[in-house]
Amino acid sequence: MLSAMAATKNNKTRGPSSEGAAIEAFIARWQGREGGQERANYAMFLAELCVVLGLSPPDPASATTEGNDYSFERVVKETARDGAVSSRRIDLYKRGSFVLEAKQSRQQPGGAKELLGQSELFSPDAVP
Repeated sequence: MLSAMAATKNNKTRGPSSEGAAIEAFIARWQGREGGQERANYAMFLAELCVVLGLSPPDPASATTEGNDYSFERVVKETARDGAVSSRRIDLYKRGSFVLEAKQSRQQPGGAKELLGQSELFSPDAVP
């Protein structure tokens, strides 16, 4: 994570070619990791992604859920049909922007559940 942060910090003074190198380093770091542990890795992955993209990272969560406008593990209340209320968590939440739930697939390429065309979304040729 520190290397991605340092690379991004340097990008601000070096220009577009350094930005590309930081993005390539990020992809190389995370691509092809078999298995892994979603809960152990998603926050680090998303924090590093923010750095590489030049975005502000999520804020530290406060004890008051209503004040957590951009945070990991934001608590939300779910009311069941019987009226019981339980606490659930959103992996990454930004008010007015997005809700993100991290999922890690162990699906191998060519498997029965493969989503055809999905990998092309991230190829250099897919960029307009």
